[in-house]
Amino acid sequence: PPMSAATTTIDVCAFDDLGDGEARRIDTHGHRLAVVRVADAVYVIGDRCTHAEASLAEGEVDPDTLHIECWRHGSCFSLVTGMPDVPPATKPTPVYDARVEGGRVLVSLASEGTEVSRG
Repeated sequence: PPMSAATTTIDVCAFDDLGDGEARRIDTHGHRLAVVRVADAVYVIGDRCTHAEASLAEGEVDPDTLHIECWRHGSCFSLVTGMPDVPPATKPTPVYDARVEGGRVLVSLASEGTEVSRG
């Protein structure tokens, strides 16, 4: 789908700052992001667990299935779709467009704090 004009591209960190399989929480522009590196790819999802507000970046990344596990209650969220695969979480966390350019991780955010629904 075409990107709407209401998106802003944010430079969140250097790609090399992230270890393979590492997740990092980054607060920027009113968004709480979990930035995850798996091999040569980067994924960015909402950092807040949809069940209990925990920080997903503190959880365990599974590079084989591209999931991150919430450390509080064990729900695993897809880094690709944001969907949880096991309860207690039932609602997906937002997924953001991310790419690596010039060694920097760039994330497209909806401006003015509005979430872009991708569905």
